[in-house]
Amino acid sequence: MLRFLRPTIARLMQPVGRWLHRIGLSPNMVTLIGTTGVVASALFFYPRGELYIGTVVVTVFALFDMLDGAVARATGSDSSWGAFLDSTLDRLSDAAILSGLLLWFMGDGDDRLLAGLTLFCLVSGFGVSYIKARAEGLGANCDVGFAERTERLILVLVATALDGLGVPYILAGGLWLLAVISAVTIVQRLIETHNRLTVPRRRVGDTGAP
Repeated sequence: MLRFLRPTIARLMQPVGRWLHRIGLSPNMVTLIGTTGVVASALFFYPRGELYIGTVVVTVFALFDMLDGAVARATGSDSSWGAFLDSTLDRLSDAAILSGLLLWFMGDGDDRLLAGLTLFCLVSGFGVSYIKARAEGLGANCDVGFAERTERLILVLVATALDGLGVPYILAGGLWLLAVISAVTIVQRLIETHNRLTVPRRRVGDTGAP
């Protein structure tokens, strides 16, 4: 849904990417630092109920992780391995954020319903990503869906931060919304993949007339 912003964001990040390259950071190093920071901070702060400060730290590292592409463009070192590493570590970051919240709800947060909802969001998020990866592995473009990773990440981080500031029901509402849009995106991608893999392509010049 926010993919139309990507060219603008990429241009804004170019100077930072060049600076990171000048100080000696490679794209893969940026990816590893960002992911390590997200995972460590989410699993440290969230289970303790420190939702606001935890989200601030997680967001800083998540934004840093987004700079790997800018560094790669600055160095001309885009690679298939780098793309694979980035995608794989993104799954770990997403899992750590929701796992930290799950531990909070199972512990001092003491809310089994939201714990179950968080688990559903965790599993469905993996489902959204897997369907796209598997479809593209079979040669079918599956770049569709109401909620891609960026939208899901923004939603859960904003809801968690506001809950940490004392806004009532915001985290529960955010998780319910995340669960719904993740489920809808799974259905969208299943339909899109089914159509691309099973509907015969018309031959060039075939008008469909008998």
